[in-house]
Amino acid sequence: MTETSPAERALARLVWPLRLTRAGLFAERATRAFWPAWSLALATIACFAFGVPARVPPSLLWGGLGFVALLLVWTIARGMMRFRIPTREEALDRLDRTLPGRPISALLDQPAIGASDPATQSVWAAHLQRMEARTATARAPEPDLRLSRQDPYALRYVAATAFAMALLFGTLGRVSEVGDVVTLGAGPAVASGPSWEGWVEPPIYTGLPSLYLNEITAETFETPQGSRITFRSYGEPGSISITTDVGPMPAEDADAYAQSVTVERSGSFTVNGPMGRSWDISVRADAAPAVALDGEVEGEPPGQMQFAFTATDDYGIASGTATIRLDPARADRRYGLSVEPEPREALVLDLPMPFRGSRAEFTEVLLEDLSEHPFANLPASMVLTVTDEAGQIGTVSYDIPRLPGRRFFDPMANALIEMRRDILWSRENAPRTAQVLRTITWSPEEDLDHGVYLQIRSAIRRLEAGVDSISTETRDQVAEILWNAAMELEVGDLDDALERLRRAQERLSEAMQQGASDEEIAQLMQELREAMDDYLRQLAENAQPGEDRPDEGGERMEMSMADLEEMMRRIEELMQEGRMAEAQEMLNALQQMLENMEMTQGGEGGDGPQTPGERAMEGLQDTLRGQQDLSDDAFRELQDRLNPNRPQQGQQPGQQAQPGQQPGQQQGQPGEQPGQQQGQGQPQGQQQPGGGGQDGQPEGQAQGGENGEGMTLAERQEALRRLLEEQQSRLPGTGTEAGDEAQRQLDRAGRAMEEAEGLLEEGDIAGALDAQSEALEALREGMTELGRALAQEQTGQEPGQGQAEGNMAPDRPLQDPLGRQAGNSGSFGSEEAMGDRQEASRRARELLDELRQRSAEQDRPEIELDYLRRLLDQF
Repeated sequence: MTETSPAERALARLVWPLRLTRAGLFAERATRAFWPAWSLALATIACFAFGVPARVPPSLLWGGLGFVALLLVWTIARGMMRFRIPTREEALDRLDRTLPGRPISALLDQPAIGASDPATQSVWAAHLQRMEARTATARAPEPDLRLSRQDPYALRYVAATAFAMALLFGTLGRVSEVGDVVTLGAGPAVASGPSWEGWVEPPIYTGLPSLYLNEITAETFETPQGSRITFRSYGEPGSISITTDVGPMPAEDADAYAQSVTVERSGSFTVNGPMGRSWDISVRADAAPAVALDGEVEGEPPGQMQFAFTATDDYGIASGTATIRLDPARADRRYGLSVEPEPREALVLDLPMPFRGSRAEFTEVLLEDLSEHPFANLPASMVLTVTDEAGQIGTVSYDIPRLPGRRFFDPMANALIEMRRDILWSRENAPRTAQVLRTITWSPEEDLDHGVYLQIRSAIRRLEAGVDSISTETRDQVAEILWNAAMELEVGDLDDALERLRRAQERLSEAMQQGASDEEIAQLMQELREAMDDYLRQLAENAQPGEDRPDEGGERMEMSMADLEEMMRRIEELMQEGRMAEAQEMLNALQQMLENMEMTQGGEGGDGPQTPGERAMEGLQDTLRGQQDLSDDAFRELQDRLNPNRPQQGQQPGQQAQPGQQPGQQQGQPGEQPGQQQGQGQPQGQQQPGGGGQDGQPEGQAQGGENGEGMTLAERQEALRRLLEEQQSRLPGTGTEAGDEAQRQLDRAGRAMEEAEGLLEEGDIAGALDAQSEALEALREGMTELGRALAQEQTGQEPGQGQAEGNMAPDRPLQDPLGRQAGNSGSFGSEEAMGDRQEASRRARELLDELRQRSAEQDRPEIELDYLRRLLDQF
């Protein structure tokens, strides 16, 4: 059997790619050569489909057809002259140019010199084998069908669009009638006799489709009011006519081939003449829209008005409004409201409409804050109005006993708002309002804010400046001043957490006395919860370990968040049941407890030693930091392997790392992390492998200098794994569900560390990084479960098991007054300073940005890009 050459084998595999490439070349050349011809043909067909020949005189139509025919012949001839069928060689050359190194040409070449030299033949044979391998990846290139250079004005798209519109809305059957239309001496008549066609087009807002009269076989049909009937006749003028009583008839015109009638009422429509038809048309009346409230007008704390409404229409609502007017007849006409109110314009609000879906029937909610409006908290009437697309209007009226607005529970703020209401009711109340405000400021309360006092005095001066009456501008200025003063008294801008808590409690007490609604009570309870959280947070952050604090009220309390929530829930239940006196007593007790509450002391820096739980948690934190540092060093070493010439961190280009220095490590700072100074807070050599150790570290912790200097990555990983195993053996909380789960998570972390250790010994850093990431995740889960186990052990202690007042029990982790875990230094939330946490967050963001930037650099090795993508998937 004769052995085939590499070129023959390659060409045998390229049969289909070559055929497809040749077909693509054929399509390219045909498109460029004949695009004027098919564009002209499509435009002509579109003109025929839309009935253009029936609208022009025969002489002009003949001339146009002749010109189009000549132009079509010329474009076809021009295309034939330019078109060349692509050859196999051209297709082979096109395919070859898509491959790197032109392997097909190389396979068809012959060596110029040394054809008889064995060495040259060997090299040439190897070259042909490589080129043959490249041809295996050959794919047929996509044909280039762009015509922007040949057709800069995009005329082909115009023709294609016109043809598409003709397919959708035209009648392609008219193309066959062109010969009849242009019959000499027949004018617009057709050889086969007169004909007609018509359409019934409903109003656009109905969304109903058009009806084609020629296809309606029934004697009656229904259409919406306002529909338009378009009738078009073909033939001798007057041979076909229409009679109808559904609307006004169009003016008679003998030369009119198209007529239209608007359907206003039910009636008949008759086509007189050849192919005559008659229909009885029933008009579907457009019903007026309707709107109604869905429920009551309600208040949404702190001061918003809300109501739901339902609107309906047979075709859809276009718009709607809510018009609110003051109803003085139903107001309590006493004090400032005893005088006649000044006329005010009605308040008009736009009703919300649905953005999507049908507007034929929908329910929406209007939410507006009208607290500052003069009508707020007064009787009013409201008219809902909706309008449909036809201009029809639907209305409905309602009486509102009290237009919802913000209610003020601070007594002085409530008085200021009442004075504001009086001057907005009528300017005749200005003297009385000034007198009342003078009474308020004559002997003010000691805790009255100085700024509020000055605002009230400013309002008094403006009210007394007018001789007989004040102007509308002065009235509005005084109203704004009183509103701002009342808001400052009610809400305030207090920085002290305890004062905010007291203010929230006072407002809740005042609301109970005034009989506030359930929604307002719920809002004030939420404000009390938020103020209590702020106070407890401040109390926890200000607590210092070992600090002696005097007892307030002779007792010291430690409560959990669940206890406080239970008390507040009970207060809310009592208020809902109407037992206001009991609720007030419990609220006073809660206030006394919160004021007497202090941080319990203990933990590192306290009077007692660390508990086993604290030591275990601290050791796991050190292990977690060490594993994170080891992962960072492994990632830097992977970068150095893939990019040997990359400048090191903190190293100028061209500067070489010192012997023994870790990758990415600055000179003079072995193993030092960003933001960490060597020897800061602890002597060198007392950190665990991977960094981050502390004095007093757990027994058996491996030591290797900062960041494990002098140890390989695999050795550091082994030391961390052994350290974790030792910590597991002394882990408290066993026997509980959370403690057992912590052990399982730490076992998973140990297995991941062991896997990472083996991969590091094999030199597979990318795989080791994945295992280290799993170890970090398992460590964090284990620490979380350990914290739960320790909290469960604390909850299970019997009363009296703790230490003396001010200290924690031996087996009890440091907690704030709500039972939350505090840091080793006694500070709330974390043992790291806020600056350290912000620095860590900044470093995390920088690392994520760097990963994204490097993953976008496609010239990096594929193994590095694959690893970067896996890292980004975890974020």
